[in-house]
Amino acid sequence: MLHLLLVEDNPGDVLLIREAIRSSSLDADVLVAYDGEQALRFLSQFQSNPDMILLDLNVPKFSGLEILERYGRADTGPPFIVLTSSENPLDKQRAVELGARDYLQKPLDLNTYIATVRGAIERHGNQRDQ
Repeated sequence: MLHLLLVEDNPGDVLLIREAIRSSSLDADVLVAYDGEQALRFLSQFQSNPDMILLDLNVPKFSGLEILERYGRADTGPPFIVLTSSENPLDKQRAVELGARDYLQKPLDLNTYIATVRGAIERHGNQRDQ
């Protein structure tokens, strides 16, 4: 079973991501952090790290980039996959510099959104320590 931490403050996006996971071939347990503070608390309290982290950059309290600053460069940690609405190329550059394994923009089309999330989970879900 894939243990996934989703850092996302938009309830609609949480529902879409859960739908993408349901429609994928992976069995996944999803823990949702609705702000950066909650995400940092979850990451510091996990008995073992989640297998994967889907991270929105624009979350309250601590941004996704701040979370990546603290945990993204860890050699043995879970892969961070940024899933954001930001179109700023500097956000992408900074996220990758801080250790994000992938940077995906949230598509506007529902089917494309679900396919994008499903593809990211299938690509990165088994890459924990690579």
